[in-house]
Amino acid sequence: MKMKLNRLFFLLLIIFISANLSATYASDTRGKVFNGTDVLKARNFDQLQGKNVALVTNHTGTDRDLNRDIDLLDAAKNVRLVKIFSPEHGIRGNLDGSVENDFDAVTNIPIVSLYGKHKKPTAADLIDVDLLVFDIQDIGTRYYTYIATMAYIMQAAQKHDKEVIILDRPNPVGGVKVEGTIPPDSLSHKFTSIYPIATRHGMTIGELAQMFNREFGIGCRLTIVPMRGWRRSMTFEETGIPWVHPSPNMKTLTGALLYSGLGWLEATNISMGRGTEIPFEILGAPWIEGRKLANKMNDYALPGIRFVPWSFTPGRPNFKYYNERCEGVKVVVYDPTALDGYLTGLYLAKTIWELYPQQYQFSAGFKILLGCAETENWLKTGVSPTEIKAQKTAALEAFKKRRMKYLLYE
Repeated sequence: MKMKLNRLFFLLLIIFISANLSATYASDTRGKVFNGTDVLKARNFDQLQGKNVALVTNHTGTDRDLNRDIDLLDAAKNVRLVKIFSPEHGIRGNLDGSVENDFDAVTNIPIVSLYGKHKKPTAADLIDVDLLVFDIQDIGTRYYTYIATMAYIMQAAQKHDKEVIILDRPNPVGGVKVEGTIPPDSLSHKFTSIYPIATRHGMTIGELAQMFNREFGIGCRLTIVPMRGWRRSMTFEETGIPWVHPSPNMKTLTGALLYSGLGWLEATNISMGRGTEIPFEILGAPWIEGRKLANKMNDYALPGIRFVPWSFTPGRPNFKYYNERCEGVKVVVYDPTALDGYLTGLYLAKTIWELYPQQYQFSAGFKILLGCAETENWLKTGVSPTEIKAQKTAALEAFKKRRMKYLLYE
């Protein structure tokens, strides 16, 4: 009997150890996503050998260990990094407004701003360049300008017969959900609405580059370096890649998640929390009563979110209501998978208009960010957000079908 008990004990011990080893292995392998920079580095930058390279990047262009792609390419054998192009917010991602040309402080390589006098590389910019490498973290929203910069460098490359290589990165808000509007051509081909794609497009920059190149007729010589290990359903936390906030007011992953649904409200006289620590998670104005707005929004019982009365004071010049106390709401996301950001944004715009019709104002850029010329009038004349969303369903479904042929990941 004692021998049988001992054998049972050892059997249970083996099962316990095996289970823990499995759990340890799972935790070690979970999140092993390698972005395009990591993949190309592991291949010793084979596609850049013997080339004069221009790198389009900013502070988000790093490998998994946060080594700058600038330094990696500068040190790579038989690769000549001759120029750096920087997007909006500059090479360090800390500027608002126009960005001037500069030199990298470590390598002394010239930096050409694509958010200054021109947004597209010129013939002179590319005269000593064989190919352009794009490596910037996007956030999955049509009006976030880094994808417009990618389109512009692709257009310039086609015009001047240069090759483009995109180092792919995760979409931080996932690759499954597709939401919002598809702007008509009249509201496209602009810096904050480069092509008629969904507001929340659910694509990586590599997938978008393929769509831009074929669907919208750029036609440049294009190569994508795909990620390894990424799945469409992954949250950014599950990738194991460090989060580097890609612009001064895109500080949190929650802010990035809400941006596609609420960011277009910036084209009204509402502060979206710029100049605070949690932009796009809060919104308000000096003339709003936060509790009243929160109660009205919670009455709709929108999926995945709650609204909390909130007050804040934007603390940076050049942002709305600088040093003025604003009241409004904090958007608390408790179920990201259930969240309907577009519908939430419509309800917010409708409710603020109904509560404060004398104070609430829409700017001329509202229709461009939202991607629809009619929505402002619909909101003001009492058309419900669900009806507005239904008006856009057919175009959204058509976009989903078109995007399928450009998807690189399961």
